[in-house]
Amino acid sequence: MNGMTKYDKGIQTPWQLAMRRFRRNRPAMLGLIVLGLVMAFCFLGPMLSPYEILQTNIRNAKKPPSTEHWLGTDVAGRDVLLRLMEGGKISLMVGIFTTLIQVIMGTLIGGVSGYYGGRIDGLLMRFTDICMSLPFMPIALILASVMSDMGIKPQHRIYYLMVIIGMLSWPQLARLIRGQVLTLREREFMLAAEALGISDSRRILRHLLPNVIPLVMVDATLSIGGSILSESAMSFLGLGVAPPYPSWGNMVDVISDLSNLRRPWIWVPPGVMIVLTVMAVYAVGNGLRDALDPKMMRQGS
Repeated sequence: MNGMTKYDKGIQTPWQLAMRRFRRNRPAMLGLIVLGLVMAFCFLGPMLSPYEILQTNIRNAKKPPSTEHWLGTDVAGRDVLLRLMEGGKISLMVGIFTTLIQVIMGTLIGGVSGYYGGRIDGLLMRFTDICMSLPFMPIALILASVMSDMGIKPQHRIYYLMVIIGMLSWPQLARLIRGQVLTLREREFMLAAEALGISDSRRILRHLLPNVIPLVMVDATLSIGGSILSESAMSFLGLGVAPPYPSWGNMVDVISDLSNLRRPWIWVPPGVMIVLTVMAVYAVGNGLRDALDPKMMRQGS
């Protein structure tokens, strides 16, 4: 009995093996720590600032870093450190919520297409192909321009931006999910479930979904970085988050005025935060990919 207990304690589930491998991945753990620090900086930091996000003081504009303003002030005399934190909050929210939209759309369409096949698969995949053929950035810029012409308030544009990026980013995930489901559908456990008369909904929720979660997790993690870059690019071009509300992209946009090149404290910090955050997200995503790789899991490393 005691020997059986010891044996049972030594057995690890695939998820436990994956998490153990993930913890051994130093770049992934470093990325996770950096990402945690960035999120704490952006979401908790503003509570400690004595300044207001829209508080301007033209007489105090373009001041270099000092004990009063640790990262100096911008062209309107606003505290750069506070705007860096608030801008990061917006950029991270865009990354997370656009990825959520992408995951829901991609998993739903790809899963239904792969599971039912036939005419449903053909219709959904042709629709996916049409969406995938659309050039992302031109379409996003056109929609953002329409949003500007409609006079949407700056504080509301962020929500429309999330929907735009999310709705244009799901086709690739849908095709990945479809391919995975097509493979799983022919596996022995699925054939056995069908022979036992288990309902479609139960087969999808209990058997298919747990097997595609690793793929969704890896793709979602990597997509967060891409969404942050897309938002930053659109805001840099003046078509994303609109001033006076900050995002890392529109904070870097101040270099469109070449005179601000001499004031690196205004535009260098948001650029550094974009690079640091995206690298951390990609490190975590690559770590998850390696940890959840079935071939690596069979090696027991």
